[in-house]
Amino acid sequence: MKTQFARKALAGVAAIAALGITAQAAAQEHSVPTYTGDVGRIINDNCVVCHREGGVGPMRLESYDQVRPWAPLISMRVANREMPPYAYDQHIGIQDLQGDWRLEQDEIDTIVAWANGGAPMGDADVVVPAPDLPDPGQWTFSDQFGEPDLIIPSSPYDIPASGNDLWSKEFVSAGNTEARCIKAVQVKPRGDAAAVVHHANSSVYVEDENGELQRYGQLTEYAMGKWGEIPGDGVCRTLPANAMVQWDIHMFPGGVGATAKGDMIENNVVEIGLWFQDPGYEEKPGIYKQDLSLYAMREGYQNGELVIPPHGTAMTQGFHSFDHPVRIDSFQPHGHLRMRAASLEIYYPETGRLEPISQISNWSATWHHSHLYERDAAPLLPAGAVLVIKQWYDNTADNPNNPDPDQWVYDGSRTGDEMSHAWIAVTHLDEEGYEQLLAERMQASN
Repeated sequence: MKTQFARKALAGVAAIAALGITAQAAAQEHSVPTYTGDVGRIINDNCVVCHREGGVGPMRLESYDQVRPWAPLISMRVANREMPPYAYDQHIGIQDLQGDWRLEQDEIDTIVAWANGGAPMGDADVVVPAPDLPDPGQWTFSDQFGEPDLIIPSSPYDIPASGNDLWSKEFVSAGNTEARCIKAVQVKPRGDAAAVVHHANSSVYVEDENGELQRYGQLTEYAMGKWGEIPGDGVCRTLPANAMVQWDIHMFPGGVGATAKGDMIENNVVEIGLWFQDPGYEEKPGIYKQDLSLYAMREGYQNGELVIPPHGTAMTQGFHSFDHPVRIDSFQPHGHLRMRAASLEIYYPETGRLEPISQISNWSATWHHSHLYERDAAPLLPAGAVLVIKQWYDNTADNPNNPDPDQWVYDGSRTGDEMSHAWIAVTHLDEEGYEQLLAERMQASN
């Protein structure tokens, strides 16, 4: 009797436990995000633009079957804010940016919870809306502004599958007969050369009265991964009439980064796409001159050159001020494989205050971004305020991008060398315009 009672009691306990486990599993399944619920939409909106057929991503993420095997890796990369590839520190300085690829924290939490919960598909009858994506070779701003008003191509160039760094420097005619203000600009290597063209800078020259070419200024700067620039309304970055453009294209045979294919690329062409403001835009009231310039570092060098010892680290910093008020419209640090971090600050000599503006603590040479500040958040500097630019370098084995920590690394143009500068777009104001912008911001904040 006792044995039968014990068996029945145990069976009852087991049944209750089973019911509890089933209920717990149902509750857990109900609380775990699903692909057809929220996850698929987040991935489609933020990842598929690169991770698709013909895209630059190393795997396709266009369906649940393609996404599911990569769930743990996706979760890790998203939680570490390595993907989407937009390195810009949270909670430091200005966070209002144009073209900000970063996920919201609740989107990150959703993906992590989904992966930790077994990456369930969810309701198979629910169709996740496909993203409305541009063609892989389409211009970044074509959906916003239409096709470029002017395209300036380089000469075709063969890039071998391996070998030393290559440079192409040439003058080409822009083909414009009148001066125009630039609304947006993008540099685009051919699709299969995205990992091979390290940078493609362009300067503008015009003829003087003697028919000799004189440098007018920088048209734009391109480095691997950069999407483009929008000077924005209220400013004029000018392409002068009858301009000549000097290309400075740096290529690394075989490519750099996870998307490098290691193939030979024949007849590669790099193009500049330009969108213009309406004719006469610069004559409107309140339009100020904007330029893009290279701001070099001066401190942290040894005998005029950046030197990083084997298994060592280094830091550089530069200081720049203006004799008139300015607005800082964008910030793009530049380096190569040993660079790890960068920051931009403003020092106010009258008060001794140091204001953080931007910080990038996990910088990568394969994704250069021009951080475009929203116009109402862009820093306004009075005359005499000082830009403080800092960059950090890691030549140790702890740097995952470091090809060889046993090497001495010097300042130079090769991919294996290092550089230390930042590209910054500056709008040059007068005192009246500066005070007006300050008043507008004060009024908006009230």
